[in-house]
Amino acid sequence: MALVLDTGVVLALLNAKDRYHRACVELAMGTREPLVIPAAILGEVDYWIAQRLDPRAWRILIEDIDRGAYLLEPTTEEDLVRTVSLQDQYPSLSLGFVDAAVIAVCERLGERKVATVDRRDFSVVVPRHAPYLEILPA
Repeated sequence: MALVLDTGVVLALLNAKDRYHRACVELAMGTREPLVIPAAILGEVDYWIAQRLDPRAWRILIEDIDRGAYLLEPTTEEDLVRTVSLQDQYPSLSLGFVDAAVIAVCERLGERKVATVDRRDFSVVVPRHAPYLEILPA
């Protein structure tokens, strides 16, 4: 199995001042599962790094991916189709592409957990493969 990471967790891991930093570091260090970064979140991560962090954080993230600290999970055509389906299924959430893509990756990988600090969308959406997604850190 794997632990799929959402944008907020990646940002928290990169920023010692983030209120979720400690919990996210403990989660990442405490799991034996591969840490999976869906490629679909990278644009959002880059945007928030440019807005809130030292630009060197982007380089650090890419170097971490390159050295194998994270597995980069490509977005498939199936994922893209599923994102639209999720957005249509949950119109009241205004579910964005990134969150829908993270859920689609969880479904495709059969993963029942997601690492996110955004409980709003992830606690409402019911994935195809499970009655709910377990949201970490708890």
